[in-house]
Amino acid sequence: MTTNILSTITCPYCGHRATEMMPTDAFQLSYECKGCGKTLRPKAGHDCVFCSYGDIPCPSVQAERAKSAKAGTCCGACGG
Repeated sequence: MTTNILSTITCPYCGHRATEMMPTDAFQLSYECKGCGKTLRPKAGHDCVFCSYGDIPCPSVQAERAKSAKAGTCCGACGG
């Protein structure tokens, strides 16, 4: 599995979009919008700002999704 480390954050206040590099060893708990300057924080139930406002979730969530998808597949012998 390839982990994406770039995600485009869209500010819910002003709509500004910025592509940012995500940390691979921690959750990012705040992000200052480069458009309006407001500080974004994760929505309830989300681990980080990328999971809340990014087009790609943080690396740890990507890894967990890949792990879950892999667990739900067969051994691969049938191509399924």
